Amino acid sequence: MIDWELIVGFEWDEANARKSADKHDVSQSEAEQVFFNEPLLMIPDLRHSFTEQRIHALGRTDDGRLLHITFTLGANETRIRVISAGDMSRKERSYYEQKA
Repeated sequence: MIDWELIVGFEWDEANARKSADKHDVSQSEAEQVFFNEPLLMIPDLRHSFTEQRIHALGRTDDGRLLHITFTLGANETRIRVISAGDMSRKERSYYEQKA
């Protein structure tokens, strides 16, 4: 799904960063931590992948907060472009704990 050796960083749209911070109280750095911690579950977002491939990531921050990140790949698939970040729902937490 993702060639992690090609990823060189993150890309944030100002509106998406503000929405994640204001609506969900998730900072950019906190959202990015999920990609460096195990376990990290990735699920294709088939419902919203019409113009670009979107992916859901379920994972933990350094402080153990369980987050759901929706992202796509930008800059020739070398950057993770976060679309939204928020706490996992109860259903997502259950799925994460079963699969992790």
